[in-house]
Amino acid sequence: MGDGESTSDRSLNFEDMTVVSAVGRGAKGVVFLARAGGRRSGECVALKVMSKALIAQKRTRKKDEEEYGRVSFEEEVLRRFDHPLLPRLRGVLETEKVIAFAIDYCHGGTLHSLRKKQTEKMFSDDTIRFYAVELVLALEYLHEMGIVYRDLKPENVMIQENGHIMLVDFDLSKKLNPKSPHSLSQNSTPSPNSEKRSRKQQRLTRIYSFCNSGISPWDSDSEPPLSTVDSVRRTESDSVEKSNSFVGTEEYVAPEILSGKGHGFSVDWWSYGILLYEMLYGTTPFKGLNRKETFYRILTKEPELTGEKTALRDLISRLLEKDPDRRIPVEEIKGHDFFKGVKWDKVLHIARPPYIPTNEVENKVGFSKNDVEVFVNEVFFPTNDDDGVENPEHNKKNDDFLIF
Repeated sequence: MGDGESTSDRSLNFEDMTVVSAVGRGAKGVVFLARAGGRRSGECVALKVMSKALIAQKRTRKKDEEEYGRVSFEEEVLRRFDHPLLPRLRGVLETEKVIAFAIDYCHGGTLHSLRKKQTEKMFSDDTIRFYAVELVLALEYLHEMGIVYRDLKPENVMIQENGHIMLVDFDLSKKLNPKSPHSLSQNSTPSPNSEKRSRKQQRLTRIYSFCNSGISPWDSDSEPPLSTVDSVRRTESDSVEKSNSFVGTEEYVAPEILSGKGHGFSVDWWSYGILLYEMLYGTTPFKGLNRKETFYRILTKEPELTGEKTALRDLISRLLEKDPDRRIPVEEIKGHDFFKGVKWDKVLHIARPPYIPTNEVENKVGFSKNDVEVFVNEVFFPTNDDDGVENPEHNKKNDDFLIF
């Protein structure tokens, strides 16, 4: 691609690329490794392919347009990104059955898979500092755009060819309009609730109640979903927004999301604290035997920061403050002792990544258009083989096949 040339407005088709292999899956899509230009020697891109049937099914279940809105929002933000730690939209592909976004491909896999490869399944403080700095810069950029990420976890942190990180998957992100990216009023005046919103708030209140009591109003076979339709509380001036969505990955979700009180940008700093803890200890701090216990621990327990008191442990404790009003904001994060000496305006140019991935990519041609459509459909609507046994290849889960 020449300087200044953009492919984000390009409408692609399968003749424009060679689809090599499936490398991951998400809530409603599969990510493929592809080569642009339909040539085996073309530039590598990640092709996030979403099933229209699944989107329609989710929309019908929720009885609104939210699922289509999420896809449109993700496309919009990908077009707007102009940051070395965030993906670029290379083009959009659409058939009768799927819609796909072509974005930058990251050769190094995920932060999750990289941690699992470590001898002790955890990182040194210096390695944590490198990735922690870059995560601050990426989140700060999103917040300055008015975007709360809401799904920070190591599976969504990719390692680029140059060793720097890239945040991916903005399906759960939300556009807010804060007065400042780091300071949201917790006393926002709600707009009049519709009957539907009121019912949802009652459900969120029940979630809060069962987490505190340890008794679930749902039986084990009908636990509540982690994603619901977004609703927003606004101030009368509309200058500050808070979302009441119940979204996220359970081990990383912030207390204010569970309580249903509304949440803002500080939920990302909570998840950031969870991620730092996981890099340090090799596990998340509130993980229970099931979702109910995990939520209960998030709402009621303090993180166990074993070991000598260090700047990193102090930072984690301040990030995992259950009251979002008291949680450390971005300015204090950047000024914390753990980041002493970091030149924030130059760090992307002078810091040496602790890990540089190899640039080896297989060249086989694995998928035609029909293959891609069939593969995506069978991932989300699995069929049985002739012997009545579900094909495990369509549900393979390991560190090489990313589940994000």
